[in-house]
Amino acid sequence: MPIQDIHEFVKELEKGEELKRVKIEVDSDLEIAEILRREMYANGPAILFENVKGYDMPVLGNAFGSMKRLEIGLEMTDFTEIGQRIVDMTKMDIPSGFLNKIKKLPELSKMTASFPKSESSGPVTEITSTSASFDELPILKSWPNDAGRFITLGLVATKHPETRVRNLGVYRIQIIDKTHALMHWQKHKRGAHHGDISKDKGEKIPTAIIIGGEPATVFSSIAPVPEGLDKYLFAGITRKEGIKTVKCKTIDLDVPANAEIVLEGYVDHADIRDEGPFGDHTGYYTPVEPYPTFTLTGIMRRKDPIYVTTVVGKPILEDAYIGKVIERSFLPLIRMFHPEVIDFSMPPSGWFQGFAIVSIKKRYPGQAKKIMMGLWGMGQLSLTKTLVVVDEDINVQDINDVIWAITTRADAARDTLIINNTPTDTLDPASPLVNLGSKMGIDATQKTKEEGYEREIQKQVKVDKKTENLVNSKWSDYNL
Repeated sequence: MPIQDIHEFVKELEKGEELKRVKIEVDSDLEIAEILRREMYANGPAILFENVKGYDMPVLGNAFGSMKRLEIGLEMTDFTEIGQRIVDMTKMDIPSGFLNKIKKLPELSKMTASFPKSESSGPVTEITSTSASFDELPILKSWPNDAGRFITLGLVATKHPETRVRNLGVYRIQIIDKTHALMHWQKHKRGAHHGDISKDKGEKIPTAIIIGGEPATVFSSIAPVPEGLDKYLFAGITRKEGIKTVKCKTIDLDVPANAEIVLEGYVDHADIRDEGPFGDHTGYYTPVEPYPTFTLTGIMRRKDPIYVTTVVGKPILEDAYIGKVIERSFLPLIRMFHPEVIDFSMPPSGWFQGFAIVSIKKRYPGQAKKIMMGLWGMGQLSLTKTLVVVDEDINVQDINDVIWAITTRADAARDTLIINNTPTDTLDPASPLVNLGSKMGIDATQKTKEEGYEREIQKQVKVDKKTENLVNSKWSDYNL
């Protein structure tokens, strides 16, 4: 059975020796964040702070900060399984006759099992209140020049005002006072799109901030799923069992029944205020910018909730490991649209949107540029700043192999593609304008005569099979 909630996840992390408890008093103002960063940079464990100054609620951090922890939480070791399940569902035919129905029952039952299940109550409904305050929560201040306290791992729930498809996204949330916060959903994010539609209708958008969903729901909220796919369904696909949901008390939204805390309210695009600065995952403070206001209208929570948080800064921190799982899980979807793709990598030091590498089985001239254009047209990959395409013999997970390919197969003038005035990540500190900059593609595949390569292709140095087998057979005799 999949992990049901954060409490169960904590137990599993402890069993796997992936969690430590801090029992002395710690401060949510800067101290906890610095402890978490030091442990992450040192490849340390998840940490449960049991004695937080001024609060009776423990704080969990670095919970997803290693591949082992994510394997425990998502209960798998090959994360491409997630994307493959979506690909398999898209290939399913709708049964037309009884015989076909019988044949398709196993596939249909798997799909049905992934759908969310509505419940009348759940652990998160143990305590409810309409007189809620952000001051009840041990929300962290992470960096000395941050504008204040920020919720950093809140799963922000909205639904499309017209199609009603539900979304979960992770956007930082700056606390202003007891009942107001600023919602940093960037222009390219789905939550912001839902907000814009409501704004055009002259309406506020109902919004819930979920703290501490079970691991598959947390992962699903961060994952850039295909447009139109309900995030709650994606969570069920990820864990092979549908999540349980309950209705909010003050707004019309469903939320995970097994969450720790749910903050109910609405975002008002007519109430815009300055948000930031905030020390972000680029390693820089993002400057002050205008964002809409979230107003708190109610709270649902467990009797004994755990406040789940994350800290960001110069890579590599916890978000890098979640990014690696996203990279692996979406490889089958990339291959579905681009069958020539062999592998794909977004190195964590490139903070997800900064740098990507893709290997292909090249069959014709210009194919590398075709792949660049295709990937830049796929969802959040449209924000990727630098894209390198290599041949299938290059290991995209080995940056040294990639650098070798760039320096031996790419000519700067011939094989570098620059595109101006394209969408960029809002957080990119190098772009000349916010949300607008340039992209670079590097074709590091072996060139053909049709692509302007007039020289004879040089042969790679490789050991002959006879010598390789000889050395293999005598290796232990060398006493090395």
